[in-house]
Amino acid sequence: MKKVLTIILLTTLTLVLSACWSKRELNELAIAVALGVDKVDDEYEISVQVVDPSEISSKQATSGRAPVITYHAQGKTVFEAIRKVTTSSPRKPYFSHLQIIVIGEELASEGISPIIDFLARDHEIRNDFNVIMANKTTAKAVLNVLTSIEKIPAQKMANSIKNSEKYWGSTRSVNIDEIITALRNDGNSPVLSVIEVIGDQKIGIDMANVERIDTPVFLEFTGLAVFQQDRLMGVLSEEESKSFNILNDNINNTIEVISCPNEGELSTEIINSKTKIKGKIQNGTPKINVSIDIDQNVSEVNCTINLAENETIPMINEKTSKLIKGEVEKVLHTMQQKYQVDNLGFNEVLHRENPKEWKKIKDDWSTLFPELEVIVEVNVSTRGLGTMQNALSRKLKE
Repeated sequence: MKKVLTIILLTTLTLVLSACWSKRELNELAIAVALGVDKVDDEYEISVQVVDPSEISSKQATSGRAPVITYHAQGKTVFEAIRKVTTSSPRKPYFSHLQIIVIGEELASEGISPIIDFLARDHEIRNDFNVIMANKTTAKAVLNVLTSIEKIPAQKMANSIKNSEKYWGSTRSVNIDEIITALRNDGNSPVLSVIEVIGDQKIGIDMANVERIDTPVFLEFTGLAVFQQDRLMGVLSEEESKSFNILNDNINNTIEVISCPNEGELSTEIINSKTKIKGKIQNGTPKINVSIDIDQNVSEVNCTINLAENETIPMINEKTSKLIKGEVEKVLHTMQQKYQVDNLGFNEVLHRENPKEWKKIKDDWSTLFPELEVIVEVNVSTRGLGTMQNALSRKLKE
């Protein structure tokens, strides 16, 4: 009798339980790789970039169609707009493979909290994608541009931001968790990389855009967007963005160009950059000290200069140090006087160094930050000179 009851129980359980009750087949889903969010009047406009698997498959001949298609919908909330995409898409968008979130400039000016709230709550969306802002255009326009080399525009944008951050230094990879952390901490605000559509946007949506050697329309990262809490304050230039990243200890590799003593220029490659920030509060007055250590190589010499002379390398170090210090102080002035937003984390440094004194000035930080004294020190060391001691142009002139 016990065996019979056990068999009946097991049989009942196999009928009730199913490991694949929520399964969805691949051919039932639309794989979304990019999401754009704009504000149109009082509604949110969603742009979902979906991959066409048959056009990117290496085992199947392409039909000449675009490798991606972008669906659009509007709604009173972000979630409503996303669900309304199903009225035009033949399949339900699947967001677990998102690579890029593009926020329109107008929405950024009004506040990005609604889109951040949705992205943080949705269980289907992972947190390993980049969040960027469309500058001088809409997110819709950005996602409508077809790109060369990388068939999927979202992949192009993800690769560009990664490579430019690693080898140039004017961009910054920011995911949803970093934005939430910045918004939750008092006095902190996020920064986002900005992207622009270069060229005629109407041409960018045509396949002809990727069928030419000289692409007439392309996407380009042009700097960093500065936010105060969740609202856009402005956009830093490319050079200011590099200096901002130096201040934030977020530079892996970049290039500096200095002038030679007589005429011409010399290019150096920054191979290592380390920034240390210390702060103190004396008699209620905060002060910040920034120490930047730079290692570089001489990469290109377009002037008559002798690298073998003893005084040459110290001269290169001094000129590079003055150049970087001037650029850093320039972006500090922009942040303190123009935007008056502490996206640099100075408040955290002061809090960490002296919690008791920080508590006394915490409520006045918005008025103290613009007048904050920041002392910048840059130390540069030139490691490599390349395989030639002197410039080729100098040798030819001799």
